[in-house]
Amino acid sequence: FVSLLRIELTGVGDDWVETELEVTEKLRQQHGFAHAGVVTTLADHTAGAAASTAVEHGQSVLTADFNVHLLRPASGDRLTCRGEIVKVGRTLIVTQADVWAEGKLCARYIGTMAVVDRGI
Repeated sequence: FVSLLRIELTGVGDDWVETELEVTEKLRQQHGFAHAGVVTTLADHTAGAAASTAVEHGQSVLTADFNVHLLRPASGDRLTCRGEIVKVGRTLIVTQADVWAEGKLCARYIGTMAVVDRGI
């Protein structure tokens, strides 16, 4: 699903990741804004990628829980997102991500990622 959205990695560092997404016609809802599912997926994927910067080799993360506040319609042709780690635990990582459209904050995500072995 993420590859269908064509999410692009634009930056990565310790505890953070930045991504972008082109909002094509197929990703818009009936009023022309980016669909809430697209905004949410971008935030979740980016926050998960940020969490992945903190796990050991052979481990990965899966979303355990999240909450998204849709602050305004996501208008424009491009969304940008920055995901960051809030707190790292042994089995859970708390994350946050902000999604921007046309220079305006349109969504804030808070999520909990479960640390898992890749072999599961």
